[in-house]
Amino acid sequence: MKIKALLLFPCLMLLLVCSCYGEEMQPMPAFNKADRVLFLAPHPDDEVIATGGILQQVISEGLPLKVVYFTNGDNNQLAFIVYEKRIVFRKGEFTFMGEVRRKEAVKAMGLLGIKEKDLIFLGYPDFGTMNIFTKYWGDDVPFKSMLTRVTNVPYKECFSYRAPYTGESVLIDLKTILEDFRPTKIFVSHPVDSNVDHRALYLFLQVALWDLEGHIDRPHVYPYLVHSTAWPLPRGYHPKLELLPPKTLFGADINWLKFDLTNERIEKKKSMISCYRSQIQYNPPYLYSFARTNEFFGDFPTITLSKHVGPTDWSGLEEKVEGASVTDVTPEETIETMAYKIQDGVLYIKVKLNKKLSINMGMGVYLFGYNKDISFSKMPKIRIRIGFKGNAVVYNKREQISLNDVKVDSNGKELTIQCSLSDLGNPDYILSCVTASNKGLPRYITAWRKIKLK
Repeated sequence: MKIKALLLFPCLMLLLVCSCYGEEMQPMPAFNKADRVLFLAPHPDDEVIATGGILQQVISEGLPLKVVYFTNGDNNQLAFIVYEKRIVFRKGEFTFMGEVRRKEAVKAMGLLGIKEKDLIFLGYPDFGTMNIFTKYWGDDVPFKSMLTRVTNVPYKECFSYRAPYTGESVLIDLKTILEDFRPTKIFVSHPVDSNVDHRALYLFLQVALWDLEGHIDRPHVYPYLVHSTAWPLPRGYHPKLELLPPKTLFGADINWLKFDLTNERIEKKKSMISCYRSQIQYNPPYLYSFARTNEFFGDFPTITLSKHVGPTDWSGLEEKVEGASVTDVTPEETIETMAYKIQDGVLYIKVKLNKKLSINMGMGVYLFGYNKDISFSKMPKIRIRIGFKGNAVVYNKREQISLNDVKVDSNGKELTIQCSLSDLGNPDYILSCVTASNKGLPRYITAWRKIKLK
């Protein structure tokens, strides 16, 4: 009787999860003979756990492909300690582990017959790429990795060996790859993923594609999700279960697309995951949780704002917020709704909280403008830190600045932030997200959204 109950458990879980959502994902569009497919992975293993089935399909159809690894994953201290069975201190040991993960990626892709020449390793700093995107541009000193303690790409096998850890280096690499390979489809990490490198890769790709408008045909972009609090469940290898988006995201304004895997492909995906021994040893159930009956992809739509002159209101603008917990949070510590509008050359952002701002709670607003006539490296990178009673401190990259046009009105659970478009570089697009923190520690972050101004 106990054995039968155990055998029925995965089926019961599948029925329970499906009943929670009440929606169906649409099937992934088929590939065609003209497709050229680019896979962008923040770390070695993301390409397998998120797109291992898609990779097999692309290989079966004989389509050109490239797999690009943003980092070598050299900042996972816990994984390294378990793998090495000792405490790791010296910076050279962390670059060694980055090389271990590179070799694991080569082995995993080799199971599909993908040659090493089709794997591109960029070697940027694990857990440091969002810092680069937000703060390290121009002629300033490059970012310094926390564990490897280097300021440029340290791996000789990488695409741009010795390239400095700056935003320009990343953009040059991505644009070179896009122009050379000219993909028709790109699979990339998701803007709501709770891992900072996953978010940063998505943002760098968006800027690279905007820069290349008119130079290459616009590819279809399919973001995938890897990190979200308490997801996927149940953990472990359950090849009969469907992989669904987190419940908080299934009702979001995302057209989720599903790609089904055969039993044979699920087994192959499991074998590919097993190549990442350095990651599996410290948390075996997690990676295998992604070897299920499907993979899914989808992005938030671009928010389009008209440049209104004269009075306007917020009617119909508020959207329920989709975000990610940086650590476990209670519902009272999250952001409930947000809205954007433009009026008389000023961007307004209205944020509704589930809890009033307190002496321990803070907010952060990121506003990065893109102007097709100005190099992105020269555009302002605005971060607004909001404390108790709506007090605001403004940064451009790493420098604290004074902007009289940045104002915050706080009214209980509601804040309105305003910033002039001129302070954002008179952008064509804005990349934006909002964070909530407690006692200075990040707790909740909204998805990065693309805002188009017209």
